[in-house]
Amino acid sequence: MIIEFIFGIFGVSLILLLLLLFRSVYIVKQSEVIIIERLGKFHRLLGPGLHLVMPFTDAAHICEWTYVQLIEKNRYYRFVKHITRIDLRECVYDFPKQNVITKDNVNIEINALLYYQISSAKAAVYEVANLPEAIEKLTQTTLRNVIGSLDLDETLVSRDQINTKLRFILDEATDKWGVKINRVELQEVNPPYDIQQAMEKQMRAERDRRAMILEAEGKKGAAILEAEGERESNILRAKGQAESRILEADGQAQARLKVTQAEADAIEMIQKAVPNGDPLPYMIAREYIKTLPEITKDKNGKMIIVPYEASSMIGSLATVKTLFEKTNE
Repeated sequence: MIIEFIFGIFGVSLILLLLLLFRSVYIVKQSEVIIIERLGKFHRLLGPGLHLVMPFTDAAHICEWTYVQLIEKNRYYRFVKHITRIDLRECVYDFPKQNVITKDNVNIEINALLYYQISSAKAAVYEVANLPEAIEKLTQTTLRNVIGSLDLDETLVSRDQINTKLRFILDEATDKWGVKINRVELQEVNPPYDIQQAMEKQMRAERDRRAMILEAEGKKGAAILEAEGERESNILRAKGQAESRILEADGQAQARLKVTQAEADAIEMIQKAVPNGDPLPYMIAREYIKTLPEITKDKNGKMIIVPYEASSMIGSLATVKTLFEKTNE
């Protein structure tokens, strides 16, 4: 009996010792804190490492923590758990889709993401009950207010402005809760089906209009380029013809100058050969003989008989003969 009593006392003592160790020793991981209350009142924060507390009088604060999780397709489920360890890392909260009415009375569906980080664990626990749920409700109401002041088109094209405005409002509102809002992102913005159809038709019409404008501008540019090319071609052709005519005129002028110079040299030689003779009858007789075959032909090149004064012809030949005789002397 005595042995059994001793073993019983030993077992009870061992259990009390283990319970004492369990209630007085805490091991805290990195980026976590535990709030210790002494007799129901805040006592201190336990950071990463090994800690000893007073058993039975000191206890870890238990807080309610709600989170939403996507289990099935497009269906979110809300879970509630009780925790004693507060995570100080940056967390992401995926809100379920909610309907929001824009300024022009269009009911759209929005899915948002929120990135937050607890900066004060004491304020996150004692200043608000169920911090994730409070942040969710605050984000939903703020999102309705922001989207309600914008039209549908502004909502679709101003995501960055909406994200910045939401982050600023939420960060200011959650500052007393010891929470820092780092980012707010609109993950999806889904207008109603009929609005989507109208937007697709509008987009298709806009694309067709742009295509027609581009085609017209292309034809206009092609016509302008073709006209400019033709104009430059005409200019170059005219310049070429002008230069060709100038060169031809210069050639003819040079030829006439040379012919004239040769005739002048011939007249000078005749005058030297016949000092008292007149070279004019010689020049006339030579031109007359030169043009005689041309005036005796018709249009088909056949010879015709043209009456002419034989005395003039004989007189010209006699003049030429006289000049040549004088030249030979």
